[in-house]
Amino acid sequence: MGLDYGKCLNTKKDSWKTVLLLAYQSLGVVYGDLSISPLYVYKSTFAEDIHHSETNEEIFGVLSFVFWTLTLVPLFKYVFVVLRADDNGEGGTFALYSLICRHAKVSLLPNRQVADEALSTYKLESPPETRRHSRVKVLLEKHKSLRTALLLLVLLGTCMVIGDGVLTPAISVFSAVSGLELSMSKEHHQYAVVPITCFILVCLFALQHYGTHRVGFFFAPVVLTWLLCISALGLYNIFHWNPHVYQALSPHYMYKFLKKTKKGGWMSLGGILLCITGSEAMFADLGHFTYTAIQIAFTFMVYPALILAYMGQAAYLSKHHHIVTSYQIGFYISVPESVRWPVVIIAILASVVGSQAIISGTFSIINQSQALCCFPRVKIVHTSDKIHGQIYIPDINWILMILCIAVTIGFRDTKHMGNASGLAVMTVMLVTTCLTSLVIVLCWHRPPPIALAFLLFFGSIEALYFSASLMKFLEGAWLPILLALILMTIMFVWHYATIKKYEFDLQNKVSLRWLLALGPSLGVARVPGIGLVYTDLISGIPANFSHFVTNLPAFHRILVFVCIKSVTVAYVPPAERYLVARVGPPAHRSYRCIVRYGYRDVHQDIDSFESELIDRLADFIRHNGYQTNGTNSCMEDDGSNSNDSTGECRLAIIKTVAFSGQPAYEMDESVQPESVSVGFQRGENATDVIEMEPVGVFEINTRFSVDDDSQTDPHSEIGMQVQEELEELWAAKEAGTAFLLGHSHVKAKQGSSLLKRAAIDVGYNFLSRNCRGPDVVLRVPPVSLLKVGMVYIV
Repeated sequence: MGLDYGKCLNTKKDSWKTVLLLAYQSLGVVYGDLSISPLYVYKSTFAEDIHHSETNEEIFGVLSFVFWTLTLVPLFKYVFVVLRADDNGEGGTFALYSLICRHAKVSLLPNRQVADEALSTYKLESPPETRRHSRVKVLLEKHKSLRTALLLLVLLGTCMVIGDGVLTPAISVFSAVSGLELSMSKEHHQYAVVPITCFILVCLFALQHYGTHRVGFFFAPVVLTWLLCISALGLYNIFHWNPHVYQALSPHYMYKFLKKTKKGGWMSLGGILLCITGSEAMFADLGHFTYTAIQIAFTFMVYPALILAYMGQAAYLSKHHHIVTSYQIGFYISVPESVRWPVVIIAILASVVGSQAIISGTFSIINQSQALCCFPRVKIVHTSDKIHGQIYIPDINWILMILCIAVTIGFRDTKHMGNASGLAVMTVMLVTTCLTSLVIVLCWHRPPPIALAFLLFFGSIEALYFSASLMKFLEGAWLPILLALILMTIMFVWHYATIKKYEFDLQNKVSLRWLLALGPSLGVARVPGIGLVYTDLISGIPANFSHFVTNLPAFHRILVFVCIKSVTVAYVPPAERYLVARVGPPAHRSYRCIVRYGYRDVHQDIDSFESELIDRLADFIRHNGYQTNGTNSCMEDDGSNSNDSTGECRLAIIKTVAFSGQPAYEMDESVQPESVSVGFQRGENATDVIEMEPVGVFEINTRFSVDDDSQTDPHSEIGMQVQEELEELWAAKEAGTAFLLGHSHVKAKQGSSLLKRAAIDVGYNFLSRNCRGPDVVLRVPPVSLLKVGMVYIV
């Protein structure tokens, strides 16, 4: 779905027709996984722990558990509470974390800026001056250990989502294909189901590089057909076999079930929880649709269809306990033989759609993790020019395919796959519950008892299911734990080393006076062209540039320090992406450009990025003369306010919009009143070094036509200076652009602990050598690349 769908309900032209269309489209994207859960819930529940008896207390108890679990978790928790905790329309684990980071300083990323709060997408629940400082917020901001624990909680949820991307396709397709077992002997179907499942999985992953936009229109009709199919089957079985099955919806049957089955019934909850597999997708895919559309689709279509499907199966089993064994308790046993083959085909198609949704979600969450420096750099391919956010990650795709096939061949039954999938699903839900309770306090400013009540009520339900899944550790539940342990180790090591590298750069950055002192008197030459120096610093001169000049005493006539940073918002509007400032006096021809992206933003290719960057520099040069009136209002690079020429000018947000008609040029400037110093703060130890709040910001909104170069009077002194600076910029562009990147090797300090040495010297360096380099990620032309070797002692 395109991003526009998620925003279209913000205008006054919205209608119920639009809402219903979005609700229909959400069926294929959001509810594919959840809708196919009837295929395997009963079979997983009755696998070994409990057995169906003639009294039907077991089947009625399971139906009661399924009904109330579907009602309390997806309906009450997600539809009515969690979906409201969106990040400007975006949902998911990182959206909750981003929302919390904006309301409390809990992010470990050390490049926070006051200028980021001026973004139109940087919305807070209440203005900063009226926000209440709760004890929870104070505790989180005061103790770094709590902030680290919060990040680990987010990473745990993220890793379990990725693990679900391995398990859901396997169990969904396997359960759908297992319908063949009723049409062939046991000896034959065990040799047919697994190969057919593996073949479908290979085809599914092999087609990922085409993108879902080519077949996305096919998803909603398939899921809608499947929901109508299971609803019709459910109604048929209810009226034909047991019209009184509705009585099992009473909570009393849950008590009778646990009283009779005792420990076996508690352990069987690990199969019952599979009925809510895919509920997290309602929140994760919120950005593609709207709250109202997802709410309507679930409440009036998905929820009733699932309840009818489970009631129908229970009605059939309640009258066939004398011929149904625990091996045969499944979805297809309740399907009339005359329509069994069409149902199998529809189920396979629905399982493929549900698998596609979780695979796409895995790609998306890895992209978000990479944007927030929590995952090694991987190749990301954007499969659609028109639909924002549809991506394909080749390396991850093939790893997922291999793991899915390994799970299918290794487990070969629904029971073990269900145990593994259930633990992953419940872990993600527990993480969401914990983060939502923090949102209630920090973002919604509700009293802590309300957040605690939310946490205890839903957390206790999920903890009960989680404990039942954990008891199946040796029967499949070990797999998501192993996957999460490996992924969390990779993600935390990468994030930890990235922060340490940033702190090293921050502590070893060079003063601006050193840069301004470079010149012919020291044997340093300025060569034609533009030099783009990539750095993670948002102020100051990086050490790799001083290392470069020391070994090669020359740098380009136009020097631009480029920082590409991620902001704790989902999207940064293109008009607000570039922050531009001077480094030193105008005559030095040095600039700083901070390029901001959200965690869901699409990074541009290097050709358009380079051209757009130069255009933004030109816009900045044109208007800087007017804004300063010929003076150089700058700030000292080390953090002290100053108006001398050794400082770094205020950052300007260059906003450019398309021009049509009327005047050839307009300028609208609004200067913010606050003026914040450049620099960094030191915490209690070296790990708390953070570069914060760099400079004041003013905005420049420009509207210009193609043939408009400048409105500067060429005969005035200011006009001549601006024209000269622009001519030098265009001449440097014609001379060529060089890209200066650091080539780093990280080593742990002497005396570091064994764990730190293993993480830095072994783990991080292995990952950095085997992932994509920054030059490949930025698509830097090899002929224009200059690498500077740096050793980081952290």
